[in-house]
Amino acid sequence: MSSFDMKDMIAIINKKISQEIKIMEVCGTHTQAIAKAGLSNVLDPRIQLVSGPGCPVCVTAEDYIDAAVELLQQPDVLITTFGDMIRVTGSHKSLEDCMEMKNRIKVVYSPFSILDIAEENPTKQIVFLAVGFETTAPLIAALVKRALQKGIKNLIFLVGLKRMPPVLEKVLSAQNNKLDAMICPGHVSVIMGSEYFRFISEKYNMPAAISGFEYEDVTAAIYYLCEGVSKRGNNFANLYPKCVKPEGNKAAKELLSEVFESKEGCWRGIGVIEASEYALKKEFASFDAVKSFGIKIKNTILIESCLCGDIIIGNKNPFQCSLFNKICTPENPKGPCMVSSEGACVIYYKYKRGDLA
Repeated sequence: MSSFDMKDMIAIINKKISQEIKIMEVCGTHTQAIAKAGLSNVLDPRIQLVSGPGCPVCVTAEDYIDAAVELLQQPDVLITTFGDMIRVTGSHKSLEDCMEMKNRIKVVYSPFSILDIAEENPTKQIVFLAVGFETTAPLIAALVKRALQKGIKNLIFLVGLKRMPPVLEKVLSAQNNKLDAMICPGHVSVIMGSEYFRFISEKYNMPAAISGFEYEDVTAAIYYLCEGVSKRGNNFANLYPKCVKPEGNKAAKELLSEVFESKEGCWRGIGVIEASEYALKKEFASFDAVKSFGIKIKNTILIESCLCGDIIIGNKNPFQCSLFNKICTPENPKGPCMVSSEGACVIYYKYKRGDLA
């Protein structure tokens, strides 16, 4: 689609808009695309775009971080993790605060690299901080199976993988929910299929669309959703058919069902949600860090000094937080939304996203 066509589409959206519309883009990558393109600055201000709980680092509970910090007290443990997790604070400290033991914390860029780390360090217990959504979970499942096949016994997983539908149910069923439409997570849809999110429209009578991640994709989704809201419809569309199929990725879904089962999980700033987290099945219990080390995760909900809890459910945006861009910056984050590259606060800070400023 040409830039002229895009200007036309935005002009049509702005001309047709006759009411305030609040659209949640669940995925942090969508938030990045919207902010990078300055989309909020060219749309009618009555179209309010808010972020959702689609940043895995942002929704990782404090007790999970506490468990990782606790594991460092074990003499033979080596923590392996994606880089963003280093800076997220638990109830008292982050892994970065424990860098006096930095030789026992290793950042990895590919989950499969920890197989080599485990084989190269046979006298150590290699713990991987497995955090993410349905997008990451099949990779972790494949990694667990590969470790079992190779007979690697010193690789253990602290599982914090989340399932998206239960948290969206929580957001949509809240009494203070004022959303009118939703852009569904594209990456999760690639794995789980377009039908995974149809409940948003059918159960909550709300227009919803699965979108790609280019400027044109997101603009088309906003056009579709504004049309649905104006017609008071509960339309649902897969606007990303080149990557998202109705059935999703069958092989990835089979891996998920083979290795994991669902359990209740704690979402930072939101609370405990039934069946919202993946847990290793009993056949793979030897890989479970919680069981191997007898860790107690209490699912405690703490009060943040910032507004991250409200931001990740679309009730507030970063500009409304009194700490934002004052004492809370990417160099000195006070909440998880200012840590990850998919966090709303980091994205607003980087691109100065202007809606509701």
